[in-house]
Amino acid sequence: MSELAVASRYAKSLIDLSEEQNVLEAVNNDMVFFAKTLKENSQLAAVLSNPMVSHLKKLNILTEIFASRVNALTIAFFKLVINKGRGEVVNGTAHEFINLYNRKNNITKAKVVSATPLSATNQQALLAEVKAAIGGQVVLETKVDPSLIGGFVLTVGDRQLDTSVQTSLNKIKKNFATAAV
Repeated sequence: MSELAVASRYAKSLIDLSEEQNVLEAVNNDMVFFAKTLKENSQLAAVLSNPMVSHLKKLNILTEIFASRVNALTIAFFKLVINKGRGEVVNGTAHEFINLYNRKNNITKAKVVSATPLSATNQQALLAEVKAAIGGQVVLETKVDPSLIGGFVLTVGDRQLDTSVQTSLNKIKKNFATAAV
């Protein structure tokens, strides 16, 4: 079975159990914190996915880092997954859990990449437009990429709106190239 399928099953079970124990919000916060920690520390992610590192060592590392910062259910989940020899899916499970939580609570992630930082007013206007188009709650992530020259690229799920100057210039260049032939 693929790692994604395993991670998805673990995430579904964890979300069901956390709802049962009325700790869904706490476990979601734990999974966000865990995913962020692994993203910032690639060595920790490598240790968890390395089959040569013993289960006991992985458990000790996770317990030492997270035991005082996360819910008891989250630590119990880590122990279960590591003891089953599935350390490589812990990170994927955290991401799948967050995705399930977001779907369950009608939260959509949107990402906007702009040539210059967006003002707070522009961010709020963009957020309002996305909310009006898709409904529910929207979490907007912003990023700056000067190579866009101007404009922005908005990604919501599998949809993308590209108003960047760089893309417009590329289209013009392509049109000239095909017209010349």
